[in-house]
Amino acid sequence: MATKAFLRVSTMEQDTEKNKIDILQFANTHKLGNVEFIEEHISGRIDYKKRKLGVLIESMNSGDVLIVPELSRIARSITQILEVIKVTKDKGIALYSLKEGFNNSEDSITATVTSTIFALVAQIERELISLRTREALHARQVAGVELGRPKGKGKSKLDKHREDIMRLIDLKVPKTLIAKQYNTSVGNLYNFIDKLKESA
Repeated sequence: MATKAFLRVSTMEQDTEKNKIDILQFANTHKLGNVEFIEEHISGRIDYKKRKLGVLIESMNSGDVLIVPELSRIARSITQILEVIKVTKDKGIALYSLKEGFNNSEDSITATVTSTIFALVAQIERELISLRTREALHARQVAGVELGRPKGKGKSKLDKHREDIMRLIDLKVPKTLIAKQYNTSVGNLYNFIDKLKESA
């Protein structure tokens, strides 16, 4: 059994010592053996498969353990977080998230998602929105990039999140929570979904 700990640090954050101490204490309490830390200084907007996290999960075997300080450190998209939960479960990797007290040890991934999705979404979506807002403001200050709703008729700020939104809808996530995650109104979300259906 190998025990790995993944720490993603955004461009605005540098200190991971507290996370390391918390993870070491958790591993010691649960007798998980020596911990190997993998750190990644990168934005969570990038697909996890194209980051160190994807390489790490691919290299791990059944019976291995993966510890993260909190689920929002995996990615900035709830769909990707859910995908990591599913992939680790399918591979037989024990995934632990310290902040939420979460682990994927249910008998099936369906049971895992069903029993935790609403609690996780409610907790994580606030953190993800806050993180996205801070990083967007930071990027605008540094690079002078204009952020906000795309210009032009028929365009929507939700267009770039189309695939993620449809996956969340397929997972039966309440539209009120989807709207909150993408910082839009429920009415605007329904209009966006209707336009997608019309163009299908």
